[in-house]
Amino acid sequence: MPVLVTGHNGYIGSVMVPELLAAGHEVLGLDTFFFEDCTLGNDRDGTPAVRKDIRDVRAGDLQGVDAIIHLAALCNDPLGDLHPGWTHEINHRASIQLARLARDAGVRRFLYASSCSMYGAAGSDDLLNEQAPLRPLTVYATSKVRTEEDLAALADSSFSPVFMRNATAYGLSPRLRADVVLNNLVCWAHTTGRIRITSDGTPWRPIVHVQDIARAFATALVAPREVIHNQAFNVGVTSENYQVRELAEIVRGTVAGCTLEYATDAGPDPRSYRVDFGKLARTFPAFKPRWNASFGAKDLYAALQEANVTIEEFQGRKYIRLAQIKHLLGSDRLDSTLRWVRRAQ
Repeated sequence: MPVLVTGHNGYIGSVMVPELLAAGHEVLGLDTFFFEDCTLGNDRDGTPAVRKDIRDVRAGDLQGVDAIIHLAALCNDPLGDLHPGWTHEINHRASIQLARLARDAGVRRFLYASSCSMYGAAGSDDLLNEQAPLRPLTVYATSKVRTEEDLAALADSSFSPVFMRNATAYGLSPRLRADVVLNNLVCWAHTTGRIRITSDGTPWRPIVHVQDIARAFATALVAPREVIHNQAFNVGVTSENYQVRELAEIVRGTVAGCTLEYATDAGPDPRSYRVDFGKLARTFPAFKPRWNASFGAKDLYAALQEANVTIEEFQGRKYIRLAQIKHLLGSDRLDSTLRWVRRAQ
């Protein structure tokens, strides 16, 4: 199947593309390449790709595409807060524009990378399924809610949006992110010998390995239309709901000799929720997640050791998305609209 993957050069996309290729799909990427040089090791992405901002996609970019996996977005709360207008424009408006173009071009399936962060502050420890109230607490989470709402309105007999609400991702990727919770804790432990928690450790986080995200999308991509059409799926494993302090203990058991410390001003984080992933398991019984937090932490720690990642790299722009965007802005490589600056030759 010819599949367009937006954001294919990112943290999730660079893991998803090999999964799709292994399944026999023909993959075309589309990316701004903000993070092209933010690699762990010497990875070079050879995927055929359109180098373009998602806001500037045109109908011609979608010729011959049967399905779209839409990952491209400003990807977390700190980036969302940097300039809320950018988040609304890129995450919401550009996503809907892409979906309209896709529907008009005859694209049959549109898998949208949404987020469990939409559940926000649950108010209890109850497990939340796809029918739970959405209580977004951040600009990023709100952009996901608005996009789901508007995508659902575009569904028709020939166009099937699917809302893949990913838990917090973790795990090894050629374009590693150190600004997601488990990866961050492992990086702190590896580079400093300390595990640093910025909250009081009580908030709940559902987590899912980046490879399991890729496999879930690959499964939904070829599922019968009647089971995925205009449906939301929480992507993760119910047993992988953890309090942050539990994740810290897993990391402490992974990195020998490291200590655990809480920030001096640590307090409760209002973003706390536990998620039920039963619908994913029931709908796709052949999909079996392969990772858990302990296995993923060990795998990542081994990779950090092999690459000899330092504290300067960990806290620099290479693995922190907000730091990379600020670097590109500060060096005048991105303009005030967050587009590449075209320099005169």
